[in-house]
Amino acid sequence: MFHLLISLPCLIVILRVLAPLPWPRWSKITLSALLLLVSQHHLLTQLAFGSMFSPEVPRAVVLLVNTLFGAMLFLALMQLAVDVVTLVLALIKRRRLGIPGALRYALSLVALGVAAFAVSQAARVPPLKEVDIAIDGLPEAFEGYEIVHLTDLHISRLFQVGWVEDVVEKTNALGADVILITGDLIDGTLQARRDDVAPLASLSALDGVFVSSGNHEYYFGANEWMAHYQTLGMQALANEHTVIERGDAALVLAGVNDASAAGHGYTGPDVTQALEGAPAGAPVILLDHQPRNARNTAARGVDLQLSGHTHGGMMVGFDRLVARANEGFVSGKYELDGMTLYLNSGTALWPGFALRLGKPSELTRITLHAQ
Repeated sequence: MFHLLISLPCLIVILRVLAPLPWPRWSKITLSALLLLVSQHHLLTQLAFGSMFSPEVPRAVVLLVNTLFGAMLFLALMQLAVDVVTLVLALIKRRRLGIPGALRYALSLVALGVAAFAVSQAARVPPLKEVDIAIDGLPEAFEGYEIVHLTDLHISRLFQVGWVEDVVEKTNALGADVILITGDLIDGTLQARRDDVAPLASLSALDGVFVSSGNHEYYFGANEWMAHYQTLGMQALANEHTVIERGDAALVLAGVNDASAAGHGYTGPDVTQALEGAPAGAPVILLDHQPRNARNTAARGVDLQLSGHTHGGMMVGFDRLVARANEGFVSGKYELDGMTLYLNSGTALWPGFALRLGKPSELTRITLHAQ
């Protein structure tokens, strides 16, 4: 069904943009075939590499395919808008109206330009985003405590070692108290990504670097990846917690497995287990890759949940569909029965849909304050 749905923009472009143009039939057939291949690049990746989540092709190809896929999507939407306007005008004027070929060419160029911009926004090193969060009863010793929140790095053939080095350098320059990473660090096997993830070993913060799993870890061997993260100096939080101390004051950092874990034969998320033995009265920060269970988590005594997964919806308009698939959550801060959910729009995103318009990536510094 997924592959069928994403072919619809391609069919609209073929039937409503290409077919009416006064081109030789062979050229339209050739271009139509190329567009069909681009529309099915997820399926082709799955057939070639065993998973549609990690296209093991040169970075330039990933960028080109995403640009063409985006152009096809935007062109289909613009063509549908033109068709609706033309239909309305035809009904008003009570006569048939045609769409000039020049307009189709212009729409195609605009769609290609918008797609190229959207891909460039998706592939860049993320800008810094500053967020202040108030926690009820935060000990004075943790006033102004700084967290760098990374999520959805999706290290892959699109986000390679150079990009990772830049993100690490930018993160370390912030001098945060702690670095928290909420899953989906990779797309690919350990053998394929070993060199690309290596710079993560240089991440440094006063209280350490902590990581929880995302759904993409489970596509490529979660146990192997979580163990490897620990060799890079990150402490994995898998339904468990650790305690940060400042004198007599304490702050609990907990992490749960991703919601998809059980479907892959692993233990699912368990907030109760993660908080077992945590000091009473200490504020709790929970790492949970997906935001969908945040309302239930709020009833467990968690003060701040950090999540990712949605990539902020990637594009204005499309973010509303992403929110519907994630219990109404898509990006930013949400106040839920005494708990704050901060939903990061992503340090990067899945290379199979590398488009951003109005929903930028972010390297997030969160500063805690007492409420």
